[in-house]
Amino acid sequence: MDGSVAVTSKFVKFRRPLWYCPPRPSIPDIGNPIVPTLCRDCATDIEFQAPGTTCPNCGSTRLLTDPELHSLAIAHIDCDAFYATVEKRDDPDLQGKPVIVGGGQRGVVSACCYIARIKGVHSAMPMFEARKRCPDAVVIRPDMGKYGIVGRQVRALMLETTPLVEPLSIDEAFLDLSGTEALHGGSPAKTLIKLVKRIEDEIGVTASVGLSFNKFLAKIASDLDKPRGFSVLGKASADAFLEDRPVGLLWGVGKALQGKLKRDGIATIGQLRAFGEEQLVRSYGSIGHRLYHFSRGQDERRVTPDSPAKSISSETTFNRDIADGAELRRILWRLAEKVSRRLKTAGLAAGNVTLKMKQADFRQFTRTRQLPFPTQLAEELFRGAEPLLAAETDGRRYRLIGIGGGKLGPAGAADEADLLDPEREERARVERALDAVREKYGNAAIVKGRAIDPG
Repeated sequence: MDGSVAVTSKFVKFRRPLWYCPPRPSIPDIGNPIVPTLCRDCATDIEFQAPGTTCPNCGSTRLLTDPELHSLAIAHIDCDAFYATVEKRDDPDLQGKPVIVGGGQRGVVSACCYIARIKGVHSAMPMFEARKRCPDAVVIRPDMGKYGIVGRQVRALMLETTPLVEPLSIDEAFLDLSGTEALHGGSPAKTLIKLVKRIEDEIGVTASVGLSFNKFLAKIASDLDKPRGFSVLGKASADAFLEDRPVGLLWGVGKALQGKLKRDGIATIGQLRAFGEEQLVRSYGSIGHRLYHFSRGQDERRVTPDSPAKSISSETTFNRDIADGAELRRILWRLAEKVSRRLKTAGLAAGNVTLKMKQADFRQFTRTRQLPFPTQLAEELFRGAEPLLAAETDGRRYRLIGIGGGKLGPAGAADEADLLDPEREERARVERALDAVREKYGNAAIVKGRAIDPG
């Protein structure tokens, strides 16, 4: 023996010493080879991410990497172009076409697919403008009943993942996945990847995820990579990310406040950080507290399941501008009946009533009135809003009217008998009798005279 062994290949025979150790394969240089990385399609852990890396399990190139990926637990999930996606799911012929969900020529866009967005269409845009920008779009009237069913299906999958789900709307919610690692066999990031895949596979709609350490940043992150996105904002990267972003990114900073901040020389979040909290409160009121903390990526709000609704409302946009007070009253009554039905279904009562109106020139305003007692009744909502409407029917033409009940509370104390208003109990009895008829025969089975157009 000479201390070596023979190694034979198909092409050559040669000898290597016994101590020979083959060189290790080179490690891709990505700056930090231990940065956690997950496949966004199957949640497989990936050891390294170099240009061109694919998932060894499913071959996907959609990879998610961040130093804090497995330590963050607050998420915001938002379905992508929800109404339009549901419509495309239900009608395969709509695939590849621009779709707008909204009212008639005078209504507004409720939602639109991403093909329509590329052409400049967006939610809340007047329909006439949307049609002008995207004349080849397929326009579909909203089917809120259908969307509600799909939204509840999505919510059910969220609740299977964690009980800490705080809904924001029919198609979006905050989730707190703290402490769910043992239950789901992986970090919150892994669990979220599996959740949105279930939503897509089982329900047929897609969703985007923002993952962070608080609600404010999770909400921002979910908008960064739509559709089918998954973005992470950790503590280490939050300051740098926010520095050059416009102040309008901050939750609660609308156009009016943006304009005021701009006049004061503040256009970016980084510029906002130069001011102390007391100084911001003196200059901008109570929202100064939010400006100070959000600009620093700070948000102490918890994810609160079943957060109670603040108001229940209904509104409609007219096919033509209306100035006639009697016609507006008839429409207001029908909307009050809708709000009343929703209050009764939710087991809630309203402590105030709000009138919303939009003029022909798109100027909008609201008027609110405290009610003498909590109510579920359409009659009481209408009586509260009718004087507000009368004060505004002075010849101006309107394109939209709405009514809402606020200061919501449990229905137990609603519409009790009152010695100062002996007819209240009778009004309540009559309305409940009408409700019983409608429940049996449908909402159109019986109507009050004030809902009927005498013409």
